[in-house]
Amino acid sequence: MPHSVSPEAPLVEDSILPDAPAKPLIEDATSEHGSDDSAEVTTDAPARAQKPSATIKPEDLFMTDDEDDEEFPISSAPSGEVKVEGSSPPTVSIPLASSAKYTDPEVMLAFYQRLFPFRPLFQWLNHSMKPSNDFAHREFAFTLANEAYLRYLSFPSSDLLRKEVLRLNPARFEIGPVYSTNPRDRKTLRKASTFKPVAKELVFDIDLTDYDEIRTCCDKANICHKCWTFVTMAVKVVDAALREDFGFEHILWVYSGRRGAHAWISDKKAREMDDNKRRALAGYLEVIKGGSQSGKKVNVKRPLHPHLVRSLDLLKDHFQTDILEGQDPWRTHEKTEHLLQLLPDKALTDALRKKWASAPGRSSASKWADIDAVAKAGASRALDGKALLEAKKDIILEYTYPRLDVEVSKKLIHLLKAPFVVHPKTGRVCVPIDAKRLERFDPLGVPTVTELLGEIDEWDAGKGKVEGEGEGEGKRLADYEKTSLRPYVEYFKSYVAGLLRDERGVKRERKEGDAMEF
Repeated sequence: MPHSVSPEAPLVEDSILPDAPAKPLIEDATSEHGSDDSAEVTTDAPARAQKPSATIKPEDLFMTDDEDDEEFPISSAPSGEVKVEGSSPPTVSIPLASSAKYTDPEVMLAFYQRLFPFRPLFQWLNHSMKPSNDFAHREFAFTLANEAYLRYLSFPSSDLLRKEVLRLNPARFEIGPVYSTNPRDRKTLRKASTFKPVAKELVFDIDLTDYDEIRTCCDKANICHKCWTFVTMAVKVVDAALREDFGFEHILWVYSGRRGAHAWISDKKAREMDDNKRRALAGYLEVIKGGSQSGKKVNVKRPLHPHLVRSLDLLKDHFQTDILEGQDPWRTHEKTEHLLQLLPDKALTDALRKKWASAPGRSSASKWADIDAVAKAGASRALDGKALLEAKKDIILEYTYPRLDVEVSKKLIHLLKAPFVVHPKTGRVCVPIDAKRLERFDPLGVPTVTELLGEIDEWDAGKGKVEGEGEGEGKRLADYEKTSLRPYVEYFKSYVAGLLRDERGVKRERKEGDAMEF
């Protein structure tokens, strides 16, 4: 199906051409982006798209909240009207009626202009209040409304990123690594080998489709509160391992907007890991191995590694309530046979098979209890109690331990969807998840972009004036503060503030250490 540009779009040199070929046009053909609804058409960043001037004043890079860069703007224009200046599209009148869809370009434009936290995102990726190559040499990739995929975009400031987002109005955008040189200039280098990734956050991807063989409530892209507990369990285990086993502190969990979660580890030692170290760390966390047709998926050494001992302790209660009772994983004959294959003694499995055949409607919780009951009844004289206990622990791990898409974590060049973008299939915003309050997070309660814009209109129409009384005369709220996006933005700001504090401390220590050298 051809991908065309709107006929009203101006024909400028850096426009995306219609009917772009389906194959990537990039020379190295390494489009490493997230597995969730990847774009179909790939092309390089426009050679002259929004190329910034070489001389940029520091004050232009870091405007204060009092300056008029209109990030998190205060509604003063008539409801539904979005003002976009400079090279951005002209003013658009946006009706925020119930008929508005999150896929409408006008809705996305309003979201970017009024709600997207560009400055905190810049500070997060820049690791400093001062301009640095951590942001200027960072790759961004835009997926446009016509499904064209623009790679190797880069921006020296949050303001220029914002202006380009408003100009191109992407359906979403992704974040890649920091390169040795500006990604836009890579084709001008004499030696292509000098252009290479040098840093990026360590990332992990949890996708509920990887749980389809053990979740019984949903499948494919569908989710519910029952199967979301798989994500909750995975976050608990991975977060504990990253903090306690590797000493990482700055871990940001982000809802994917549909059926999973992403982890971004921003500690300096994590960002500077090469591919070999990333591969080793991903392997450390990988326990479930084998496809849906394979038999036993957990084969770990004894005695168990302390990480697995801790994981079992975190997961044992979830196994009883969320797996045995919530998922009832062995309700069918086929699934029951798989359970029996995981047990170590043939006489025991034969006795259990006979017992369950006489009671076909027996619940998974009852079947799990039957294993110990039948074993104690002497169904097998040769039964090895230790082997049975180990097998049961392996079963708990198979049904509760994180199933990570480890390929996402292994390479620096992999791109991942940015926090706070809108998922194109659901309209939900990719909001941060507070790992300390995992049980409270409701993926089905995350606001959609149309709901958020409607909340602004509701507030501006007068409902918010009553709720906002007592906050002081003359106080005007930014648009995001009028919506249910507010707690997520404030959590993100708090996370970024902690990261910047530690980054300043690291740089101060390094400077003091250099001063002691003779």
